[in-house]
Amino acid sequence: MPRITSDTLYGTLNLLILRALADGALHGLAIQRSLHAASEATLSIDEGALYPALHRLERDGLLDAEWGTSENNRRAKFYRLTADGRHHLERETDKWVTHVRAVSRALRVAAVVEGDLPA
Repeated sequence: MPRITSDTLYGTLNLLILRALADGALHGLAIQRSLHAASEATLSIDEGALYPALHRLERDGLLDAEWGTSENNRRAKFYRLTADGRHHLERETDKWVTHVRAVSRALRVAAVVEGDLPA
């Protein structure tokens, strides 16, 4: 299966980051690993795309961040969703699902994709 890189994900990276943080605070490397694992090793998010996106999301009030210690006893910045970030995630996920369904139907692959998407 071909790898999907950060360039391919332009416009969806924020949504992916917010989803990765929906279950709790993570540091940057843990977010990278979470997205890689959740995508069954298909998504590969470069640090050069991830960290600017995290900073934008923090600046826009969708994430809070604080310094802590990682599982390797290293200093790391941990990000968590704000209430606005959680609402944004819900709204944007609904939009994304609608978009994917429409494009899938147009490409005539809806039957393949529909079963994998939430209602």
